[in-house]
Amino acid sequence: MKRRTALLCAATLLSGAGTLANAQGAYPQRPVKLIVPFSAGGSTDLVARQLAQEMTVRTGQPFVVDNKPGAGSTIGADFVAKAPADGYTLLLGTISSHATAVGLYPKLPYDPLKDFAPITEITAIPNVIVTSPQNPRLANVRSLADLVALAKKAPGQLTYASSGSGSSNHLATESFKSAAGIALNHIPYKGSGPALTDVGAGHVDLMLDVVLTSLPQIKAGRLRALGITSLQRSPLLPDVPTVAEQGYPGFEVLGWYGLFAPAGTPPAVLERLGRDFTAVLRSDRMRATLESQGGPAIASTPAEFGALIRSEIARWKKVVEQSGAKPD
Repeated sequence: MKRRTALLCAATLLSGAGTLANAQGAYPQRPVKLIVPFSAGGSTDLVARQLAQEMTVRTGQPFVVDNKPGAGSTIGADFVAKAPADGYTLLLGTISSHATAVGLYPKLPYDPLKDFAPITEITAIPNVIVTSPQNPRLANVRSLADLVALAKKAPGQLTYASSGSGSSNHLATESFKSAAGIALNHIPYKGSGPALTDVGAGHVDLMLDVVLTSLPQIKAGRLRALGITSLQRSPLLPDVPTVAEQGYPGFEVLGWYGLFAPAGTPPAVLERLGRDFTAVLRSDRMRATLESQGGPAIASTPAEFGALIRSEIARWKKVVEQSGAKPD
């Protein structure tokens, strides 16, 4: 009798312990921070806020966007790299924080591969090469072939704008320069807005920038689109041929976004995050948001996303070294 009572007590205790463990292991149990390494109001921030809203609905816990801009997105990335690995601090990282930064910053305070657990790639957005119809020097430039021919005729005399030295569109232009075998003079700005304004006014000859920010001026006739840097044409500009179509097969430059947790985050938490973010990215609302930005919803696996990051680090480190680009 005593033995049976002891066994019943032990079973009850084990059952209670299991219930407690399950309760403690349920994720998420409190608000989750989604760190955006850029200022509020930009395209990255817009995507993050839509994701956070959808994840809040799906999980029943608030996903809260926290903007930590600065140093080419490395401040926000470093914050997450050093955060507790419990799934309650995540990063919406980009090509800047996890690829180009490796070549640009000799003393990067985090390792993009070792200090993070990749969750999924969100989207990848192409650039568009734009000039101005108001620019008398480019009056006869109607295609990428025309632009390259003019640049070769006057090496180093054409200028290109970027949103800053070491920015993704600066390095994208350097990649195109190398592919086309041309020399251009770099004019860095503090952001895409003023850079595009000066290109539209004819003060600078050309620029590569994401489709979304250039689109209003293209539609208004202030900018002329010469080429898209994805392998397929953009649904937002279906009449604009890709760079690859125009004599540069395989040329592709995409600005991608992805989700990361700190390295060491429990596998069960990563699995839950991957499952939930994948479902959100495949929803009609999220797909519509991303397509309006100029990119598809990707929802890759952690292994696929990790492989992309490794290849992108190698690619952009080479571009930085060849161009001599330095961060602002």
